[in-house]
Amino acid sequence: MTVSEAMDPLPPQPSSRSAFEGSFSLVVLGRPLIRAARTARGLLAFALITLGVLWTRGGRAPALVGRLVRQQVVRAGVKLLPLFLFLALALGFLVIGQTVAWLSRLGAIDYLGTVMVLVMVRELGPLLTALVVLTRVGTALVVELGTARALGEVEALEALGIDPVHYLVVPRVVGLALSVLALTVYLLLGTILSGYLWAFLQDVPLTPGEYFRQLAASLRWLDFVVLALKTAGFGTVLAVVTCYHGLARPLRLDDVAPATVRAMGQALVGCVLWDALFLVVYLVGA
Repeated sequence: MTVSEAMDPLPPQPSSRSAFEGSFSLVVLGRPLIRAARTARGLLAFALITLGVLWTRGGRAPALVGRLVRQQVVRAGVKLLPLFLFLALALGFLVIGQTVAWLSRLGAIDYLGTVMVLVMVRELGPLLTALVVLTRVGTALVVELGTARALGEVEALEALGIDPVHYLVVPRVVGLALSVLALTVYLLLGTILSGYLWAFLQDVPLTPGEYFRQLAASLRWLDFVVLALKTAGFGTVLAVVTCYHGLARPLRLDDVAPATVRAMGQALVGCVLWDALFLVVYLVGA
């Protein structure tokens, strides 16, 4: 210990500038976390309200709600079938066909079923379907509902005694959940068939029976259950997030575009988190 330290027993105090910088960095880091927590709380509350309405009022006006659900299925499912046919052909060539060709060259063709289940069935197929539906349908949902909220149409429904959640949100949640599930199955089947077609054109020595036998041997009952839950969950996440940003808060027409951007980012994050949850399920069930 030096003489100066002995003469001054008090520890050196941080300067006001360093204290200000520390508090400023805490504010900068804390505000995004607080906003994220508030948004997550709002989305969770909106999802619980939707679930409650679906549970308590699901049997009311079945003809009207059923017609609205069919409209959403046509909008988010049937009209996207040509696009998914193209995606299936592209993925069959880029992923399956190349995988079969390279595994054949390496002498590891016996691992084809495992690779396809891991890449396409568990991860790429469901997530790609959700992203395509988000970009093609999710943006339109936010704009549609946000414009209706800005023009006072939602308040008009409430004045007529119509629950906006039951009339606007529930059909979209059910319709998108069914659409993402059906489109994922359609994409996977098209990719598997087109993948073998591309492999056949490359003269890969693999018979159709052996190709499909490996796929069937690599699939487990857990894959079918998780595929259904994951894809339906993707559709639910997309619908809840887009409807929340379109309806949950008062909007002006100028606010619709920023709300759409926020909804797209948050829906993407929600889908990734939902996908990560099922990764844990696979690791535990392995």
